[in-house]
Amino acid sequence: MEVILLERVAKLGQMGEIVKVRDGYARNFLLKRKKALRATTENRARYDGMKADLEANNLKAKSEAGKAAEKIDGLEIIIIRQASESGQLFGSVSVRYIVAALEAEKIHVSRPQVWLDAPIKSVGQQKVTIAVHPEVEASINVIVARSADEAERIKRGEDISTRREDQDAAAEALAAAGEFFDPEAQRDDVEESAPAEAPAEK
Repeated sequence: MEVILLERVAKLGQMGEIVKVRDGYARNFLLKRKKALRATTENRARYDGMKADLEANNLKAKSEAGKAAEKIDGLEIIIIRQASESGQLFGSVSVRYIVAALEAEKIHVSRPQVWLDAPIKSVGQQKVTIAVHPEVEASINVIVARSADEAERIKRGEDISTRREDQDAAAEALAAAGEFFDPEAQRDDVEESAPAEAPAEK
């Protein structure tokens, strides 16, 4: 189906462009959300008559979105989830969790505005794009952790792929190995345990 875009649509085209899309995408998304009109002769004439108003409204919305983007850009949100010792989440963090976390910060966005290629499945941090307006984007930092303390460690850039207990155990094992293989300690032990030489016979 051919449609006339009433606003910029990412990866599709700019306002006023006539593009060809799948029928389902046109009916269920573009037409339903008033982002486009069917590219009929009648609608082409209709678009020409409403073009000036559309552009003026878009300019106003874009300006307001720019102010909102300044507040959002660089924002850090923390999502606490259960995960295994290796950091794999029991489940995943999808767009709805990010929307809910933003709502808690009094920032209202819809799911289509959050661009997440795939659900987050492990602890760590990830940049996520928020489409505040079709022509204005902001980037937030999503930190997924098992606790507030771990979230702080992730923010500091610490490697949390291994548990603190494992790191401590490894350090203790290295210290013990260092004592065991200390050449000075070994030489003293040998000297103490060596039998006294028998006196030479005359």
